[in-house]
Amino acid sequence: MRSRKKVREAIAGYLFTSPVTVGILLFTAWPVLQSLYYSFTKFNIIKSPQWVGTDNYDKLLQDPEFWQSLKITGIFTGISVPASLLIGFLLALLLHRNLPGIGLFRTIFYLPVVVPVVALGILWKQLYSPTYGFANKLLDMVGLPPYTWFSHPESVMPSLIIMGLWQAGGSMIIWLAGFQGIPAQLYEAAIVDGASRMRRFWSITIPMITPVIFFNLIMGFIGSFQVFGQVMATTAGGPLNASNFLMVMIYKKAFRTLEMGYASSLAWVLFFIVLLLTAFIFRTSRSWVHYEGEVR
Repeated sequence: MRSRKKVREAIAGYLFTSPVTVGILLFTAWPVLQSLYYSFTKFNIIKSPQWVGTDNYDKLLQDPEFWQSLKITGIFTGISVPASLLIGFLLALLLHRNLPGIGLFRTIFYLPVVVPVVALGILWKQLYSPTYGFANKLLDMVGLPPYTWFSHPESVMPSLIIMGLWQAGGSMIIWLAGFQGIPAQLYEAAIVDGASRMRRFWSITIPMITPVIFFNLIMGFIGSFQVFGQVMATTAGGPLNASNFLMVMIYKKAFRTLEMGYASSLAWVLFFIVLLLTAFIFRTSRSWVHYEGEVR
């Protein structure tokens, strides 16, 4: 009797989860497998896929545009991820106070995270406008010359990084949760032992929030390699391909030149780059991430 009840419960559970399961299989798993197959074909939507083996990957390794896009994406990641983590951390330290109205300030700093990507791009294009943008007016107010922002290859990358840092409130919320999860008795015991504020910071705060550092680092790396919407809404990869990130290149190859097979191979290379970086961070985390109650 009990076995029949378990079977009925299992069937009911599968039925309730079947819409999500079918949706994932049809709209996620199947397209992923299709793109893997297309990466070994010559496919341009108009004609049926033709198997070409590893030709797309051979072409990719000899394509200067790919290496330039990888370089651009790497530079953006190497600068924006640490900067975003640091700014989010400092904001969280600043807002980790029990003061009247502190929730309002936390909300204000978090609001840019929920702004739609297209609206974000339009806003920053207006701010960076060389003729009427507020950014250059602000520089003029402090006696500095106007900056080219999105309109010059040498200034487009710093401009995109600054635009990305405007959304540091996303990591700030995670930092705040980490700070609030540190047991108060640890600080109380350290104060009794005569530990200074700086000693408490380095010996208690930093070790206890290493899981938060780990999480924000992983999410930051993955997100930076997938930068697309804000670039397409502002520079579309220009000027002179100076902001032609890997995701932008994939989009152009797939939907402008209709090189679906080549775009699929680019997507899978991007996937393995992110996978290897993530695996490396996970591997090294064993030596610096501390979990409460963990025995080593």
